[in-house]
Amino acid sequence: MSPASRTSVCEDWRPTASIENIHLRAALLAKTREFFAARGVLEVETPLLSAATVSDPHLQSFSTRYNGPGLPADTPLYLQTSPEVAMKRLLAAGSGSIYQLCKAFRDGESGAYHNPEFTMLEWYRVGFNHFVLMDEVELLVQTLLGLDSSFERISYVAIFQHYLDIDPHTVPKAALWQCAVGAGIAQDHGVDAMDRDGWLDMLMSHLIEPHLGHEQPLFIYDYPASQAALARIRVEGDVALAERFELYVTGIELANGYHELCDADELLRRQDSDHRRRQANGQEQPGGNGRLQAALTAGLPSSAGVALGFDRLLMVKTEAHSIDEVVSFPMNRA
Repeated sequence: MSPASRTSVCEDWRPTASIENIHLRAALLAKTREFFAARGVLEVETPLLSAATVSDPHLQSFSTRYNGPGLPADTPLYLQTSPEVAMKRLLAAGSGSIYQLCKAFRDGESGAYHNPEFTMLEWYRVGFNHFVLMDEVELLVQTLLGLDSSFERISYVAIFQHYLDIDPHTVPKAALWQCAVGAGIAQDHGVDAMDRDGWLDMLMSHLIEPHLGHEQPLFIYDYPASQAALARIRVEGDVALAERFELYVTGIELANGYHELCDADELLRRQDSDHRRRQANGQEQPGGNGRLQAALTAGLPSSAGVALGFDRLLMVKTEAHSIDEVVSFPMNRA
């Protein structure tokens, strides 16, 4: 190794976060634990390495192989994209309301708001729906960020009508494509390059999200049923809605919550649909999550759950422009 290379490597030993921000992280973690302890919500730990992972085509897992006692040779294992599956197994076993502060891992995600390894706060409240859970998310974020104003709430359909003058539940795919072309964000994509949800996601991320949550934090709720993931679906008139929400603060998506799906048969149908989409996209096919299905069959209590990006919360608190400013050692220094 040349002297110049040695100097470059040696400079990388320092954290990218300031010591002040490292202290702030510790203080906010302590406040978070105080918040849930006061409400009788149990802190739990679940495995980061598991035999199964999510089927969601939008998420890519890190995988490894285990060779040792207890499992067959060369068993594939996955670093979890969130603790959701294991926490739902605890709920089905009778844990009651629970929360977890842990690391989560997502392959292929790196940028100003993403690091492949990140800190997640996830919690589940038995007996809550997604509207009641929004109240608690609001109170926690107010507590941690030192805010005293209330948060705004607007439905997914209303936000599209406000910014783009379209109804996302009924507009044809071609009209979504034309909107993207007119805004200069479609590039060389033809109308059939993505499905309706792909175009909706592009319009949301490029034309709507940057405006959200600047004057006051904003909840978007009741997404299209096609974007339900593991949320319940309800029907209003001719429209099927996913009972989920996302929280935006200063243009940053901070949290994603559901009124949780409890139907094991519906879970299997959604996983099968995800696997077909992954196959069509040429993505890896993770093994089925039979233990989650068994937990739902045994009986998942009616509940609502939410995942909150803790590093992003720190970014908002410190007005940071990059996640590197609030994590000790991002991927390129790990």
